[in-house]
This record gives sequence, C-alpha cells and structure tokens, in this order.
Amino acid sequence: MTDGVETFSLDENSWQGVSLTPSAAKQINKLVLQTPNSKGLSLGVKQSGCAGFGYVFEMIENPTDDHLVFELDGAHLYVPKKAMPFIDGTVVDYVQEGLNHIFKFNNPKAQHACGCGESFGV
Repeated sequence: MTDGVETFSLDENSWQGVSLTPSAAKQINKLVLQTPNSKGLSLGVKQSGCAGFGYVFEMIENPTDDHLVFELDGAHLYVPKKAMPFIDGTVVDYVQEGLNHIFKFNNPKAQHACGCGESFGV
C-alpha cells in the first residue's frame, strides 16, 4: 500500500470467485441454447449510474485468457479479470419480481447502491 492506494496484480490475486445459483445456471443454459455459437454469458462492470458501477451481461462466443470461468450445471459464466476486484465473492441469482424475471447480484464488495438498483459503489 502506497500513499493510501492499494495495488494488486490481476494475475497474482487469489479470487474467491463468482457463484451461480441453480436458477441463474438454468437461465444461462437457456440463453446459450437460444444464441448460436455462444459459449456462455460474460459478466463485467462499467462505470455507470449514480453509484459508480453497473453490471454488464453479454453472450460470449470467444472467451480469452483474460476471462475467468465459473460453472454450475453446465452453465458457464465468464468474468474478465479486470472486473474481479469489483465483483469477487458475488452470488448471481435469477429471480422473479412481480412480472419481471431478472438477474440479481449479492455482491459483498458493494458498499452502496443507487435507489433504482441499476448501479453500485465499492
């Protein structure tokens, strides 16, 4: 730690990882079946919203060595190493809220979230 700034190497850290619930795994498998050539779902983060960061999901066809892969029941979730400091330890779930079905994130790194739930801060 130098001048109050923590440094780390993306390649040398030991990550807890990202976990999927059975419901999230089932939905990822369904999405892969609907998307030809996809290998799974990619979960990243971007600067967004009033709290600082937002989650970004996209189907992925060609994962690289810069991705870590987390698997449950045949579902593959790919996470870029650069996103791990923000989402390490997160549990990804797929739930029904009213008429909507959405992915939900239990992220122990999130210190706060915006009122609409679209972004989080670490």
